[in-house]
Amino acid sequence: MTDTTQITPEQRELLDQVLDKWSLHVLDRLCEHPHRFNELRRSIPSLTQKSLTTTLRRLERNGMIEREMLNTRPIAVEYRLAALGSTLQTLIDALLDWSAENLPAVRQAREQYESARDLEGQAGQGAGISRT
Repeated sequence: MTDTTQITPEQRELLDQVLDKWSLHVLDRLCEHPHRFNELRRSIPSLTQKSLTTTLRRLERNGMIEREMLNTRPIAVEYRLAALGSTLQTLIDALLDWSAENLPAVRQAREQYESARDLEGQAGQGAGISRT
């Protein structure tokens, strides 16, 4: 029986690869419908061509997406969720819903943290203590 309360190195690696900076964006787009490479690039403007290529390869290697060569002129490639990747759709939707719902509380916590840090810095400067 596997202890699910501890993250194994193998699980950590998989989660890092599936939930990295760009994979979540790409998977979210592919949950909507299949996309060609350039469609994905346009739908995530801050994602570079190199990063998109790397992300797509990593997701394909892990069985999350499939790529299909389209019989067009010029030949095009379309990316879609694989069966394994489609099992993530509910989780991705839940993460996005959670972030939308909790973002105001996170913003408030950040502001409180920064205010407290600023006050500590002012108190430390008055006592000749530098903050690093």
